[in-house]
Amino acid sequence: MKRQLYFTASLLLLTFGIFAQMKINTKANQQDWIRLFNGKNLDGWDIKIAGENLNTNYKNTFRVEDGMMRVMYDQYESFNDKFGHIYYKKPYSYYVIRFEYRFQGDQLKGGASWNVRNSGIMLHSQSAKSLTQNQSFPVSLELQLLGGLGGNTTRHTGNLCTPGTEVYMQNKIVTDHCTDSDSKTYHGDQWVKVEAIVLGDSIIHHVIEGDTVLTYEKPHIGGGFVSADYNWEKAGIGPKSAEAWIKKDGMLLKEGYIAMQAESHAIDFKNIELLDLKGCMDKKAKNYKSYFIKADNARCKY
Repeated sequence: MKRQLYFTASLLLLTFGIFAQMKINTKANQQDWIRLFNGKNLDGWDIKIAGENLNTNYKNTFRVEDGMMRVMYDQYESFNDKFGHIYYKKPYSYYVIRFEYRFQGDQLKGGASWNVRNSGIMLHSQSAKSLTQNQSFPVSLELQLLGGLGGNTTRHTGNLCTPGTEVYMQNKIVTDHCTDSDSKTYHGDQWVKVEAIVLGDSIIHHVIEGDTVLTYEKPHIGGGFVSADYNWEKAGIGPKSAEAWIKKDGMLLKEGYIAMQAESHAIDFKNIELLDLKGCMDKKAKNYKSYFIKADNARCKY
């Protein structure tokens, strides 16, 4: 692992125990990986683009081609702050998600300079249905994806950005909106493999090409985005919604939705799969799995 894991000694042992258990058992249970994206259509996903109604796929931004989920801008003239996300239908709490991504071509005209070869996947997100009409970003944890800009420039991927959220690292709260990972730089249009290991409200790891590049703890609602003096009108969030989020300041994020991002630069995703780590932990049940680390015995089948 590239980055030192920041948590107490007991939690450290627990985490490595989980990794060891997953390493052994997931190989024997590959059939339990869930294909979130079927490679044929967008069934099971909800689309929300700023300024548009739920599931209005403005200018065919999200589409499926050649087994890929594509974010495309060939029908746009300019970006015009049409930030978008596509959300899987079901929330999760303890899981591993893996996928591959690649950036394509040049950025759409009208996109901000910081959005060149910039996208992401939102973890523990609010649902698509709960976003207000003009809201640009969901309250969530963004596993930020950045592409290299050529030459000898360094540009990490697998970073963390925190719209409406905060986390802890090394037992200290992180108030910066974005935190760089320790990843390599990936230039051009190459495919990059990503995993996120999400353990409820305890620990989350970002993994790029097999290397753990960022780890954080205790994700919760908070930060400048969730405050009374935030410019809610600019963010497209109405006063009632703003008030509701402010009341949740400090609340731990135990679960949420997964969403792929559209931020003005074309990007492709493929092989989007999830291993649920929460389930029946009664060994007598038919659907017991040895790699589960969070019990939900209401799911047990006998």
